[in-house]
Amino acid sequence: MGGCATASPPESGPVGRFPLPWKKVLSGFASFVIKNKKMKPSEINQPLSERQQKVVDTLLGLGIDFDIKFHPPLGSIEESLAYWGKFEATHCKNLFFRNHKGNKHYLVIFECMHQMDIHDLEQRLHQGKLTFASEARMEKYLGLKPGSVSPFGLINDENHEVHLFIDKNLLNAPRLSFHPNDNTGTIIISQEDFIKFLEAMGNSYEFIELYD
Repeated sequence: MGGCATASPPESGPVGRFPLPWKKVLSGFASFVIKNKKMKPSEINQPLSERQQKVVDTLLGLGIDFDIKFHPPLGSIEESLAYWGKFEATHCKNLFFRNHKGNKHYLVIFECMHQMDIHDLEQRLHQGKLTFASEARMEKYLGLKPGSVSPFGLINDENHEVHLFIDKNLLNAPRLSFHPNDNTGTIIISQEDFIKFLEAMGNSYEFIELYD
């Protein structure tokens, strides 16, 4: 999947600011909420990768209901549709950008079937010239590899470096799906619980109109 001046991420929109220690202790809370959740570790029918386990522990620790589906590694939207078609959720595309100076990073999230024009996106985000962030930056800021980009990568962004631009049309979607930081699985959560997750992570985010 020139020296233009850049602006800081806008202050408007819902922004969550939970204390940083939450990210370090969430997995410790998981055992206290498991008995009250629909998804239990015993219901996960195959071993989890390290990245998947970290996402699952975080969601359990936050008291978030979710479903997890497993499939072969999916490298493109076209490959994914063969599996996603069986899941009742709005499937999202996640693009990771940097600004021209390389000192700001953005995760842009929208419905997977939409094709995003980067020049149009630059006009809408008002962050100057954008380029796709490198694999090294993706690993540094989100702890992810190409093909597995997901908002769950915020679990690894301890310093809240990444700002999220989310298409406002997703506010109309009851359920959303994302990779659990590994493209051999898909996690489905409600839109309300997705926002709850964002609030807990503490990164700035906003819902905006990404396309007409």
